[in-house]
Amino acid sequence: MTVEEATPQLDRLYADIAAADLQPLWTITSQLLTPTPRPKAIPWLWRADAMRPLAERAIELVPVERGGERRVLSLANPGLQGLPYAAGTLWGALQCLGPRESAPAHRHTPGAIRFVLEGSGVWTTVDGDACDMYPGDLILTPGWCWHDHTSTTDGNMLWFDGLDLPMIQALDAIFFEPHPELNQPVDVPRNKSEIAHAARTTKFTAGRVDEALDQEPSPLLVYRWSETSAELARLRAETGAPMVSLEFTNPDSGASVLPTLACGAHRLGVGSTLPVRRTGNTVYVVFGGKGSSVIDGKRFDWEAGDMFVVPSWSAVEHHGTGEADLFSLSDAPVLRALGVYREETLTAPQNVTGVFGTERE
Repeated sequence: MTVEEATPQLDRLYADIAAADLQPLWTITSQLLTPTPRPKAIPWLWRADAMRPLAERAIELVPVERGGERRVLSLANPGLQGLPYAAGTLWGALQCLGPRESAPAHRHTPGAIRFVLEGSGVWTTVDGDACDMYPGDLILTPGWCWHDHTSTTDGNMLWFDGLDLPMIQALDAIFFEPHPELNQPVDVPRNKSEIAHAARTTKFTAGRVDEALDQEPSPLLVYRWSETSAELARLRAETGAPMVSLEFTNPDSGASVLPTLACGAHRLGVGSTLPVRRTGNTVYVVFGGKGSSVIDGKRFDWEAGDMFVVPSWSAVEHHGTGEADLFSLSDAPVLRALGVYREETLTAPQNVTGVFGTERE
């Protein structure tokens, strides 16, 4: 059969395949099986000096009540075509609570974490345990745990929200339920999980968790900045490396704090790190100091309150001119559990092809 004879028949074949809601794999293999990951999310930075004024305006104009449930500014990655996600698997956001407000109690299957940026006099209640919140603290709200937020102060409270919502949505496993009451009852004493685990010495892992896995969330719901900072200082003194890192861990198993989410803290000094590629997405929150990160050849200058995302298999290196502290959220536990986690350290810095995040109002 000649090409001229085959073409009309081939056209009819493809039309009939489409009409049957089928697709021919031989025409799309290269789109599905790529040599390396090709996430739709792109490297991006959200500036604190843009987010903070918007949060303050939202506090003045948008009430926190049933229906909306939370006053949150979601990080919307430009590569995700309008979706309110920082990356394909991670939700990142700035949540703001105004003076003497209370965000209603509810629960959902996505797991969540809170990293406090500023404010005091606020607590998050998780299944009855009221966890007081202070800057630098990490608060866990594991999936399907009742949780609400309460302020008793005249000031605003701002924190970073991190969730596995895009991942759980992709698995078609979203469930949500409002609490019968506006706020759940608070147990006595407060900060029960913190008290119960006060003497534990297994709250942190130097570097990152690379073996332990646990389907259960950490029984410790709050990790205090004072302990985190002290551990980072110890690592700096011990190693002298340009950047030291730790991962918050389940004190019972040594696994990541949630089955789907890993939380880390990083202290950057003067100097630079080598570029690293990792499968999985990571969102960084700048807690203090200034510096820059080069992600796939693009430099992002950051300072306190900024947030930026490193998509899967994007090479990232960090540069410091003084001490700076970063918090990170990643989906690494899921990739490790599935056996698809990979990591590669490059031997030389990247060539910078663009500079972003340098213009500030």
